[in-house]
Amino acid sequence: MMNLDIAKMTVPERIQAMEQLWDSLSPQESEIESPQWHWDILDERVRKIENGTAEFITLDELASLKK
Repeated sequence: MMNLDIAKMTVPERIQAMEQLWDSLSPQESEIESPQWHWDILDERVRKIENGTAEFITLDELASLKK
């Protein structure tokens, strides 16, 4: 296996390496199990939508939060 010196890589090189790593995992998606806390958050969001307490914002509102 190749040992990469990540600290010496440029930002674009590190991003490309991450993309290649992710692409290599995608075909094995069924072998990757989401942690329980992911499911808990999704369940809570569905409950809020179903009982009418979910709050939604527009993309413009989201963008203004980042400023």
